[in-house]
Order: sequence, then structure tokens, then C-alpha cells
Amino acid sequence: MVKKISAGVLALALTTSCVSSKVYKDLENKYADLKKENRQLSDDNESLTKERNQLDMQAKDLQGQLEKLKAERDKLAADYAAAQSNLKTLKESYSALEKNSSEALDSNMKKNRELLAQLEAKEKALAAEQERLNKLKSELQNRSQRVDELEGMIAAQEANLKRLKETLSRALNSFEGKGLTVEQKNGKVYVSMENKLLFGSGSWTVGTEGKKAVSEVAKVLADNPDIAVLIEGHTDNVPYNGSGQIANNWDLSTKRATAIVNIIRENKGVDPKNLTAAGRGEYAPVATNETAEGKSKNRRIEIILTPKLDEISKMLNEI
Repeated sequence: MVKKISAGVLALALTTSCVSSKVYKDLENKYADLKKENRQLSDDNESLTKERNQLDMQAKDLQGQLEKLKAERDKLAADYAAAQSNLKTLKESYSALEKNSSEALDSNMKKNRELLAQLEAKEKALAAEQERLNKLKSELQNRSQRVDELEGMIAAQEANLKRLKETLSRALNSFEGKGLTVEQKNGKVYVSMENKLLFGSGSWTVGTEGKKAVSEVAKVLADNPDIAVLIEGHTDNVPYNGSGQIANNWDLSTKRATAIVNIIRENKGVDPKNLTAAGRGEYAPVATNETAEGKSKNRRIEIILTPKLDEISKMLNEI
């Protein structure tokens, strides 16, 4: 929905001569961000495809081992049949030699016993190979099933993230253009709020409009209890010149992140164990600090929503 609205606004801006250059520049920047998101999604898809190809190669290797074992089993079966034929011949010889001298009879009986021993050994080897083959087939089937389950879980996780992003975009639609963006990248959903929507200069008290936006995010989180939530506070590189409880930008960013956590916690449907507050200071900028516009983008709160991947990690370790 964000993409459609951004594209529409950009088109309107391009066809309307009275739009200010700042609005036009903002629209250009949003369009560039959307292109960047699209490239990131393509990279994620390529990474998942590579993982699937690797699993397919492993399955082919196991299939090759299976065919090799089948060939060995068939050879043992042929040897077994030949040994049975020899045994039949020896039995016939044994019957004929019963009429001969005891010495000749003893010699043939000895050979017969040796062949019987060889036959028994080949039967045991054939049974062992058959057992190994059955075990390998079972392992191959189990691995193939786990790969299918893993692919299904990854696809479902991706679909859930997309739905979460769309739900947040709808919930925060009224705040677009006020320094708030919603993005899906790197298997996570990012809600970024510039400080102009949330805080006054040097303050960590959230304004009325900012509280409304954070409360809307909390409603969505209450409906998604399996999402880990990291709230990061960020500043520009201008040193903090205030006094009192704050020592520097890092302290300020931490207090701002904690202030957002406290607002989210007002929604009793949100599990506090899923929330983490972190201050990043000026050390993770998204734009240059050489311009006022870049500094404004760097002064922000990022709410990073991450699905819990315990089950997927467990399955990957089992494959």
C-alpha cells in the first residue's frame, strides 16, 4: 500500500508544476527507498533459492548413493544365485560320489562344507546390505520431507511478515508524510519514526501525535504475540548540550527508546518479554549529517519487528 501511495504521489508531483522542490525531493527519496527495498527483496529471494538448490544437490547425492547400493545388492544377489547353482551341482556330485571310495567322499564333503560356509556368508552380507539400503531410503525420505516442511515454513514466515507490514501500513496510513515509514527487508519489518513526529529538541517526552502513532503499532503487536520487538533510539551527530539527567546523545537515545517501550506497554495485550529498548546514539545514521535534512532523518526511532525463528533453526540443524 505504501508503494502504491508513493507512486501515485510521485506521479502527481511530476504532472503538477506548482509543487515545491522540497516536496518533489522528498518524493524522489521515497521512490529511491522503494527501489532499494525491491532490490533487497530480490536478494532475499535469491538467497532462499540458493539454499533450496543446495538441499536439492544433497538429495541428488543421496539418490546416487542409493543407486550404488542397489547395484551392490543386485551383484550380491547374483553371487547368491550362482552359489546356489554350485550348491545344487555339488549335491548332485555328492550323491554320485557316495558310491565311490570313502577318501573321495571325504574330499567332496569337505568342499561341500566350504561352499556351504561361503553361501551362508554371502547370505549374511546380502541381508546386511539390504538393511543398510532400507535405512538409507528411510533417511532420504525423512530429509526430503523435512526440506519440504522447511520450505513451507519459510514461505509462511515470509507471507506473515508481508501481512504484518501491510497491517502496519494500514494502521499508520494517516501518519505518512509526517516522518513515518514502514519497510520489509532482511526478513524483518521496520517502522521508522523521525523525531519531529515524536519528541521536541533534547526531550524524551512523546508528543500527542507521536503517542497516537505508537499506540497504533502496539495494537498490531498485541495481535502478533510471536514477534520480537526491538526499539532503537537514534540521534544526529550534534553533541547534546542540555543538563540534568542526560550526559550525551547515547543517554538521550536510550531514554527515547525507553519512552516508546513504556507507551507500547500500556497496551496489556503486548507481552513485555517481547520488548527490548536500545540506544544507538549517532552511530547508526541513515543519511549524511552534513545537511539539515540528513540530520532530521537520523534523529529517529526504529521499531524492528522480527519473527521468532526457533522452529526453523531447529529444522535446519536436523537436516
